[in-house]
Amino acid sequence: MDYHSEFRRSVDQPEDFWREQATRIDWIETPKTIWQAKDNGHGEWFPDGVLNTSDVALDANIRAGRGDQTALIYDSPVTNTQRSYTYTELRDAVASFAGALKERGVSKGDRVIIYMPMIPEAAIAMLGCARLGAIHSVVFGGFAAHELAVRIEDAKPKAVVTASCGIEITKVIEYKPLVDKAIEHSSHKPDCCIVYQRPQVEATLQTGRDYDWNELMTSATPIDPVPVKSTDPLYILYTSGTTGKPKGVVRDNGGHAVALKYSMGVVYDANPGDVYWAASDVGWVVGHSYIVYAPLFAGCTTILYEGKPVKTPDAGAFWRVVQDHSVNLLFTAPTAFRAVRKEDPEADQLSRYNVSSLKRIFLAGERLDPPTYEWLREHTRLPILDHWWQTETGWAICCNPVGIEMMETKPGSATVPSPGFNVQVVDLNGSQVPAGEQGQIAVKLPLPPGCLTTVWGDDERFQSSYLKPITGFYSSGDGGYIDDDGYVFIMGRTDDVINVAGHRLSTGEMEEVVASHPAIAECCVVGAHDDMKGQIPVGLVLIKDGATIDHDELEDELVEMVRDKIGAIACFRRAMVVERLPKTRSGKILRRIIRQIADGEEYSVPSTIDDPAILEEISEHFRA
Repeated sequence: MDYHSEFRRSVDQPEDFWREQATRIDWIETPKTIWQAKDNGHGEWFPDGVLNTSDVALDANIRAGRGDQTALIYDSPVTNTQRSYTYTELRDAVASFAGALKERGVSKGDRVIIYMPMIPEAAIAMLGCARLGAIHSVVFGGFAAHELAVRIEDAKPKAVVTASCGIEITKVIEYKPLVDKAIEHSSHKPDCCIVYQRPQVEATLQTGRDYDWNELMTSATPIDPVPVKSTDPLYILYTSGTTGKPKGVVRDNGGHAVALKYSMGVVYDANPGDVYWAASDVGWVVGHSYIVYAPLFAGCTTILYEGKPVKTPDAGAFWRVVQDHSVNLLFTAPTAFRAVRKEDPEADQLSRYNVSSLKRIFLAGERLDPPTYEWLREHTRLPILDHWWQTETGWAICCNPVGIEMMETKPGSATVPSPGFNVQVVDLNGSQVPAGEQGQIAVKLPLPPGCLTTVWGDDERFQSSYLKPITGFYSSGDGGYIDDDGYVFIMGRTDDVINVAGHRLSTGEMEEVVASHPAIAECCVVGAHDDMKGQIPVGLVLIKDGATIDHDELEDELVEMVRDKIGAIACFRRAMVVERLPKTRSGKILRRIIRQIADGEEYSVPSTIDDPAILEEISEHFRA
């Protein structure tokens, strides 16, 4: 079947289409109802189905005869460690950890916060929660204690799982003090904290609350998969919101398993036994979908890499991993290869390694810029495939559907909508705009399986953020256009969420931190173009009348405040003191024009601005 036939069937006959895909996973009770609509255009997939995600990922592969196949490879250049698990070994570790959680009082429906570095125990903890029917919420290990506390406050976990430390290239970062501080600042107190002690640092355990991972695993009784409804939550993953408060994206069990199993075929053309490497972090949606879950659903070998594309030890790190583990499919963010290209512009490191096992390279998380695309294509002579998706969708909204047919690539385009995603470009009224004309990227409801079902504890926010802005559509928050050939081009966010090295961060949240400084009267944070990271935040600040502070000293303090409240991942390093901020006569800050000035783009002076001369002053600051 060609792509267009598959796509049309997916949007014209969605129930028949997804009924067929659902037969490809192991159910405890096979669903009879495929789609149950709600009155808002949203609904539930496979509502009467029963399964267990850990069973689909692990036990099903053992039943299929893949028990001795390698399921997970851990590769850590920062600790000079490599370790692998067969499907049977991984299943046994997961069953034991699920038993350890159960013995600590965690049961079906309870939440567990996982704050871990890129070590196998992070994946084991996630799969252990799934086996027990508990709901995991992974928090990226680079987030500061405040960000962790916000998530503890919202998810109200029964337990927190962490490690004694993480390692950033050569820097050892102690995790336990951050966890302790987060729990102290949260009004919700977890019953227990399970700590994996790494040899680099030994964490101090609090008697009565904290438990050693290895001690619990030694005495734990392994448990069988706990049956859960298809619609029961599998996990909560927090994504930046425009209000500063993160949104807890909720993913279900059944739709998630069906969609990700399907995606491994259509998006990646992955088959059982393939070695699949998503070079991301388990704290992000890519790590959830394509390090931990989807490769295991598909019977692949997945790689969990604790390192960087450069400096661990050099720009040949990725090629070394491909060679060492015979990687077939590689998926990462454009930022990673921009860093490699910067340090090794002629790709000399590539020639040192045998990467003949590699079939394709996939990129997502931010816009794939044409120079990076061309550099990769020239030096690897492999298909370089861009695709576009979001934390909210959990898998690709648009892709080059190589599992069905390889389509021509167009640099700058994520190619075509994935089957199941009826992507349209619309105006504010929800009317389609002509081909080639920019507008809002939206997906006609219903969304396919695997997408978010709600926002944790706040369905009204789910409705207002995603369903109400454009009636009958899921509003992606991205703008772009579709060309005459049906290719989708994503041009950037339409809200204040910026993309820093593939990580979505809220400038609104940064503004809250900056505005809390006692010397600041008003501020604005925008995302400015950066050749390496895609975007970086830049602050414009007004000092209160009468405040006396050195501007360089103020900038240092603001940078440290953002680092402390959000984390180094924010990459907030520049705060410029200005006399005024450009505003409309009604008082709205002209952020879009500030972004255009920061990026050196031409801009039109709006008729609504209160004082056009401010724009030239802002331009002078950026030129300086």
